[in-house]
Amino acid sequence: MPTAPHSPGSAVDPAARPVLAVDQGTSSTKALVICPERGVIGSGSAPAPPRYGSGGVVEADPALLLSSVIEAGRRALAEAGEPVAAVGLANQGETVLAWDPDTGEPLTDALVWQDRRAASVCAELAPHAEELRELTGLPLEPYFAAPKMAWIRRRLTREGVVTTSDSWLVHRLTGAFVTDAATAGRTQLLDLDTAEWSPAALGIFGMAGERLPRVVDAAGHFGVTTAFGDPIPLTGLLVDQQAALLAQNGTEPSTAKCTYGTGAFLLAGTGTRPLRSGTGLVGCVAWRFGGRTSYCLDGQVYTAASAVRWLAELGVVSGAGDLDRVGGSVADSGGVTFVPSLAGLAAPWWRGDAKGSLTGLGLDTGPGHLVRALCEGIAAQVVGLADAVAEDTGTPLGSLRVDGGLTGSDLLMQTQADLLQLPVEVSPLADATALGAGAVARMGLDPGLTVERAAPHRKPSRVFEPRIGAAEAAERLGVFRTEVAALLARTPAPGRAGVVGAG
Repeated sequence: MPTAPHSPGSAVDPAARPVLAVDQGTSSTKALVICPERGVIGSGSAPAPPRYGSGGVVEADPALLLSSVIEAGRRALAEAGEPVAAVGLANQGETVLAWDPDTGEPLTDALVWQDRRAASVCAELAPHAEELRELTGLPLEPYFAAPKMAWIRRRLTREGVVTTSDSWLVHRLTGAFVTDAATAGRTQLLDLDTAEWSPAALGIFGMAGERLPRVVDAAGHFGVTTAFGDPIPLTGLLVDQQAALLAQNGTEPSTAKCTYGTGAFLLAGTGTRPLRSGTGLVGCVAWRFGGRTSYCLDGQVYTAASAVRWLAELGVVSGAGDLDRVGGSVADSGGVTFVPSLAGLAAPWWRGDAKGSLTGLGLDTGPGHLVRALCEGIAAQVVGLADAVAEDTGTPLGSLRVDGGLTGSDLLMQTQADLLQLPVEVSPLADATALGAGAVARMGLDPGLTVERAAPHRKPSRVFEPRIGAAEAAERLGVFRTEVAALLARTPAPGRAGVVGAG
């Protein structure tokens, strides 16, 4: 088992020693032991699948989230076989629960970011939508944490505290009651300009009297945990997609990263200036170090790997590893168009009420056509996000840096390069979020370490160049966008002005 960290008087610089990086994700928790010199020397994972139900229910058992963090971390440490200097934790961001701050016991299940039940809260608060967007950079949408937090207060319990899942996990690990500025920025309760809780936003959501965690930098000393064995300091906290952005060195507007996990999430840095999107993206905190806040633009595709899971449940594929084999059995989608909005459409439409659609089916349609149509549907939505970033920043992207489990599909990555008409650079390690968590943990050990020095050395494992011309890409994108327009026309918008995404 790992031994306790070296004391301050040790001859070994703690920042030069390995750290444990934990990524608590939607369906599992992944952990890496990362050495600054040798790279990843240990890894572990543990499942933590959510439960899906009717009426937009997506819940997780908090006890399973915590046990998966501990199990994955211990497995990674066991494989590494040596002590670590610190722990970094990345979290799901918009997943929330109520819990007892005295005992740490959960009072509700965790409402996962995909849960849609807070649509009723968004409908009620529709007159405040633009005010909230200006205050927080976020559209009024059940995806974000505050509507779900308010829903819990109205429907489930008034007891304890209600927070994002990171605050509960950190409290169980160390006893601290904190959240990093980027995670706080996913609530719609954080003032985008000051990166502190907004009294006005809290008042709008009826949460003015709530006890909220202290907003902290991503790097610091947040307590000590013995959950993984001997005492280890927790020195890094960052929400998942921003952690991946840091790992991909995405600090400039001309560079964006996209993580293909349960959903697909594209982020591009905008520097120290908060930017409120005019295209339907989210303007939010990227991270805060030394009290200095950096910002990014964020765009979401709600269903990526979750759509692959849906195809697997239908027997079309056995899983994500089967995409290339099945999709490679045909030359194209055979005229099939798949709008995979199985959990609604996110940016830039913000229509959580929209359902998915499959069109162009025929008696000759086979599994390969469905797989290719899904890849095109995911990739086309990502192109829309990339175009929106370029419009908001006035800077076209030069390439797209990608990570996440679905980057293992050459078919999806080639489709992405074709439709985007830009190189797609695949991270050598799919778990970029964990790499980012490790980087901020190292920064917490060494306050003089910059983001550029802490981020892992970047060399793509593969680069996909476009294989089709711009005209063909535009034609295929046009077909997809026409189907989205038709889908939305068949799904009348909720009858209220100023609100998006209600179910």
